[in-house]
Amino acid sequence: MSDWDDVTSLRRRGETGVFDADLHPGWAIVGKPNGGYTLAILARAACEVVEAAHPLAISAHYLRAPSPGPVEVHAEAIRRGRRVSTARAALWEDGKPCIEALVTCGDLVADPVIEWDAIPAPPMPPPEECPAGSNPHFHVELFDHAELRVDPATAPFPQASGEPAVRFWFRLRDGTEPDVRTLLLAADAGPPTVFNLEKYGWAPTVELTVLVRGIPAPGWLLVATEAQFVSGGWFDEQAFVWDSTGRLVAQARQLALIGT
Repeated sequence: MSDWDDVTSLRRRGETGVFDADLHPGWAIVGKPNGGYTLAILARAACEVVEAAHPLAISAHYLRAPSPGPVEVHAEAIRRGRRVSTARAALWEDGKPCIEALVTCGDLVADPVIEWDAIPAPPMPPPEECPAGSNPHFHVELFDHAELRVDPATAPFPQASGEPAVRFWFRLRDGTEPDVRTLLLAADAGPPTVFNLEKYGWAPTVELTVLVRGIPAPGWLLVATEAQFVSGGWFDEQAFVWDSTGRLVAQARQLALIGT
């Protein structure tokens, strides 16, 4: 079992839709588990209760930030279909709901024919020419397990670019090749785009939606994120994820708070 499989593993309580899981401290940002990491756990539970292979779309509302340690995941099937099934999944800690998600599940086709693609991968320097995505303002535990290599043109440090956009390479440090659930992590792994507006601090996600568009090929993932509207202490952030072949494999959009 890889490190990634281990930290997203579930233990089902008999025939119920309740699972036990452990949020590992090494997959956190300043002590709080990364939102994409917790999303991968919820997606795993949702797919299990509807007996589907992959999450196709997942929309999660973050009610409160959980802490590392034991948690419960409650999942229930809402609709079972031949091609598409829907489940609800929630992460609970200390008797309180922390994250609520609605998950559409199904079976992705390997190497489907692309009939239209208006989102090509942006030009990027190779990973070895991109600096590590470290943060001088606070320690990001996630980066001990996930490697980010940020395009120097969009790196928030040592100097903000003035444009809320970040592009980076992503892979797991233990050598595990990306799978569909890895895409959920990658889409939420980068520095907040508002860092390039010099708005630093923990930027908690309030809502996150991820669309999974394909099974990733082995190798680095390329992620491009940008904000389109920043106002009143809030910002949006959209993300696009391409695999090593240049195929778009995930899209995401979230609403988050600025620098709290």
